[in-house]
Amino acid sequence: MGKAKIDAAIASVLENGDKAFVPYIMAGDGGIENLKEQILFLEESGATVVELGIPFSDPVADGPVIQEAGLRALANGTTLAGVLDSLEEWKESRTIPIVLMTYFNLIFAYGIEKFAERCKEVGVDGLIIPDVPPEEEEMAAPTFAKHEIALIRLAAPTSPQSRLEQIAKRTEGFLYAVTVKGTTGARTRYEDGLPEYLQELQTLSAAPVLAGFGVSTPEQVKELGQYCDGVIVGSKIVELLAAGKRDEIKEIIQAAKANETVSNL
Repeated sequence: MGKAKIDAAIASVLENGDKAFVPYIMAGDGGIENLKEQILFLEESGATVVELGIPFSDPVADGPVIQEAGLRALANGTTLAGVLDSLEEWKESRTIPIVLMTYFNLIFAYGIEKFAERCKEVGVDGLIIPDVPPEEEEMAAPTFAKHEIALIRLAAPTSPQSRLEQIAKRTEGFLYAVTVKGTTGARTRYEDGLPEYLQELQTLSAAPVLAGFGVSTPEQVKELGQYCDGVIVGSKIVELLAAGKRDEIKEIIQAAKANETVSNL
């Protein structure tokens, strides 16, 4: 469980010559009662890890698609406690690692120690907390480590070298390599120098490097996979799931497999 489960899942994929694929979905978008079915669908479609967003009223890192999904989830009455309860109800049914993406205000309000204990109870394996910089994470990081929950750090192309080195050294589970400046959402192109940036992160980090923010097509999954260990797709998965376009989700996930070919490359 926990960090070891994420490590094993990604290592298994990479050993097969494939790339890790982490889809993001918003908990409660479509109703919390459908969360189990949504995650099991992603697992059956070939996802490596699922990143599960917790809706929050002030999501500073999220683009419009995920913000709207969060508003729908909040309107459905979704809460952090409710998501954790749901995950506990069917934790024996899943083998895929679960990473929660949540803002620190929610954790602080819940209680850091209580939250870490509850995450372990319900089978949460890792956390992404985008609004806590490395300088401030010590109030919570030791507690998560005590409960064997991976704290996944985000590296940004705008960060100075010393900060990238610090983040790459500290990350657990994987290093989340932000590929664009700004918030999440689909992009048609990436920043210049992206391959070099991703390759540099791989030299700095002992953990796998996964690229996210702006990934939306099978072609982009293939392209980015050349320079790192896997990809994270959020806004596009949220959009397609809400629209019921599950075949397109499967196509994006399968693009991370080594034996899958995608046109226009």
